[in-house]
Amino acid sequence: MFPSRLRAFRREARVLAVLGLLGALVAGAPAAAPSPRAAHVRAVTDVPATPGSATPLSAYSIRSTAEVPDAAALVSAPGYRTAGWHPAGARSTVLAALVADGTHPDPFHSTDQQRIPAADFTVPWWFRAEFTVADTVARTYLDFSGVVSAADVFVNGQQVATASAVAGAYTHHELDVTALVRAGANAVAFRIKPNDPRKNLTMGWLDWLQPPPDANMGIVRDVLVRRGGPVALRDAHVLTSLALPSLASADLTVKAKVRNETAGAVTAAVTGTIGPGITFRRDVPLGAHETKTVAFTPADTPQLRLDRPRVWWPAGMGAQELYELDLSVAVSGAGVSGAAVSDRARHGFGVRSVRAPLNEDGARQYSVNGRPLLIRGAGWSPDELLRWDATYTEDRLAYARDLGLNTLRLEGHLEHDEFFDLADRYGILTLPGWQCCTKWEGEVNGTEAGESWTAADHPVARASMAAEAARLRDHPSVISFLIGSDFAPDAEIEKGYVDALKAADWPTPVIPAASAKSAPLTGASGMRMPGPYEWVPPGYWYDKREGGATGFNSETSAGPDVPTLDTLRRMMSPAELTSLWKEPAAPQYHRSPSRTYATLKVYDEALSGRYGAPSGLEDYVAKAQLAQYENVRAQFEAYARNATDASKPSTGLIYWMFNSGWTSLHWQLVDRYLDQNGAYFGAKKANEPLHIQYAYDDRTVAVVNRRTAAASGLTARVSLFNTDGTRKYDRTVTGLGVGGDGAKTIALTVPASVEGLSATYLARLVLTDAGGREVSRNVYWLSTRRDVLDYTESNWYITPTTAYADLTGLRSMAQASVSATATTSAGADAPSTSTTTVTVRNTGTGNTPALLTDLHLVDGKDTPVLPVRWSDNQISLWPGESATLTATYRTADLHGSAPRIRISGWNTKMATVPAA
Repeated sequence: MFPSRLRAFRREARVLAVLGLLGALVAGAPAAAPSPRAAHVRAVTDVPATPGSATPLSAYSIRSTAEVPDAAALVSAPGYRTAGWHPAGARSTVLAALVADGTHPDPFHSTDQQRIPAADFTVPWWFRAEFTVADTVARTYLDFSGVVSAADVFVNGQQVATASAVAGAYTHHELDVTALVRAGANAVAFRIKPNDPRKNLTMGWLDWLQPPPDANMGIVRDVLVRRGGPVALRDAHVLTSLALPSLASADLTVKAKVRNETAGAVTAAVTGTIGPGITFRRDVPLGAHETKTVAFTPADTPQLRLDRPRVWWPAGMGAQELYELDLSVAVSGAGVSGAAVSDRARHGFGVRSVRAPLNEDGARQYSVNGRPLLIRGAGWSPDELLRWDATYTEDRLAYARDLGLNTLRLEGHLEHDEFFDLADRYGILTLPGWQCCTKWEGEVNGTEAGESWTAADHPVARASMAAEAARLRDHPSVISFLIGSDFAPDAEIEKGYVDALKAADWPTPVIPAASAKSAPLTGASGMRMPGPYEWVPPGYWYDKREGGATGFNSETSAGPDVPTLDTLRRMMSPAELTSLWKEPAAPQYHRSPSRTYATLKVYDEALSGRYGAPSGLEDYVAKAQLAQYENVRAQFEAYARNATDASKPSTGLIYWMFNSGWTSLHWQLVDRYLDQNGAYFGAKKANEPLHIQYAYDDRTVAVVNRRTAAASGLTARVSLFNTDGTRKYDRTVTGLGVGGDGAKTIALTVPASVEGLSATYLARLVLTDAGGREVSRNVYWLSTRRDVLDYTESNWYITPTTAYADLTGLRSMAQASVSATATTSAGADAPSTSTTTVTVRNTGTGNTPALLTDLHLVDGKDTPVLPVRWSDNQISLWPGESATLTATYRTADLHGSAPRIRISGWNTKMATVPAA
């Protein structure tokens, strides 16, 4: 979020806060009555006695303190009756629980979120759970983070921590409750304070969705009940040093802390294994209540020097190899019988190297394992209610990989451990960091005003950094931490972060800001944040100015991304759908709470100016898909073309955003329901491994190769057509070669003027390999009249367009005749999946192409089957041409019906064919 965007958002936030308060007062609504449910909710977790076990509390009972008159000692006592309380999951905000049990409506539909009274969340809420242990021989700890915003903590009627200590969503807490735990039932209760992300170092929402009325108060990460023996094992991690450029060897260092919990001296035997074949052991003497750090290095443990290590690579560059560390401690000494395992730590790690120096132009250039790469990424958002769904998360990460993205940026909302485990497995790089425009902005290094911090904020920030560094450092997918977003922190805050990172052995570059800022210790960011965040034409991306393709742009896009008609009908009322296409100046609730983005006026004016005014909802959505396809494609293509330039190359692009976390009209490549529209397939086309592309600025046709190996013997054919299909230009270039790792070669330059070309025309680019097989097809709709940008009026979110390209000729295209046949087979390697193979053919007898032909896999009720991975989609075919595409999906998502394929397109009538 750019600094000017921050100032605007702050002003709007104040206005919205006042309006929200007035709304709550006018409504005068009491706390919602509990919905029908069991009279007594009792969340109980069985905890084993096994030393080294960590058992998450499985569920909670929750209720507003305004409805609970009993004292904390009573509420936190085992057996306390919770009649009338709400059930909540192991990771839950208050509102997530109330929506799940039917107390409040689905806040993702229409304006239903406005019906939820915000006044209910201005007082603390109780989160209460019970756990059982068979005996009290083992020590017992409560281990947790993810409290939003702060909590008083009670166990078996006794307070064990105050809200001043348990503050901040990312701080980690370990409470030794051994003395309080009894055999049988035990109770733990959290009195959660209301959240205000402008006052607390927690989580908040900015301008990409309507913020939830509870501000996400709750416990959104696991609360673990740890059991252990006389010596605790903590902070286990692995440092890796990979030989570059050979990758022939790697040195590992294994570190951990051992802590004697007894009043006598003991000897701790620390034993470790890494995969098959690597074992090590050391005896560590410990005095009473002493803590020591133990380190195994190649100097004292030669087996930690690996020959020919299994190296971890980002997706598209190699395999995602992972190792497993298993570390345990056994104890002998006074008062300790036997040598049973006292504690254990297990987790994965990867061997890889990340470097990110600044290039000659001051831009940050990442390399992994010695090979530079263009960061092709997008901004990640969790669910608005912070609900965790492992399958849904994996589906979205699979989509990111399908799109050809290699990176996701997490601006705050640092996800669960499982997210980073999945990112490791999928080869998706991650850029986690603190959030802008909330308390995290802090006192900044510059003239802009950040958020004022009190003396109490600094230790919370340092503790948050230490906890997240320890949690994320061994994940090979994590390639940096951004300690600032719109601004770099001031010297005091930066030092707190840097010291915490160093103490945690943080292994990758630390970035002071996502904008073009600097800080005393970490220096210049090497990133920039010039926008845009609002609609600009496709040609904008090719200029090396503002948000164009140069340097590392940490967040940028052309703003709105209107979903498919299927999704729109799920998320909006009929009246809202009418307003969507008829009223460009009308506020759109599903766009943004920011007045800057409240309407689709800029977007709609461009849509009408370039394609013609919409005649109805269907026409509006069809034009939106054309516009989003061409714009997103151009954005990624421009950055890919400029990545190998000698001067001011592009080094990174973070599309703003990958997803919005709710039902949205902007900043998303993937919608809430995982349906795929023009933005999705435009990105997928631009990022295909071997790709032919056209440049809007200089009309060059380039071949970009993201594969590791070079390609040779390629043939590029470029043809220009009037909208009636008449060919006006045709040229073929043979014998093309291109290097690997993002290299490009220029095949030809399209003439500035072609005789007889209509104002709106089509360009078809086809790339074939040495065997004549088509490896890339790319179709553009272009105009002899270019979009005109007024850079003198650029601001932080837009460069105005003063004249539009003429694409209205697309409206006169004749209807194309398209046929399709489809068959479905079960997955050979994964029987729970199915693959539908579709052959699409333009059966027309004239010259008219079928433009942007879309295929949707649907069930017997014409409902899209989602998620689905298409080999390609939204294709354009000329008469006589055909394409065979595949769709892979979970068989269960058909819900027992036979699959069908729905075909539609710009100039193709909708039809549905069987695909059984």
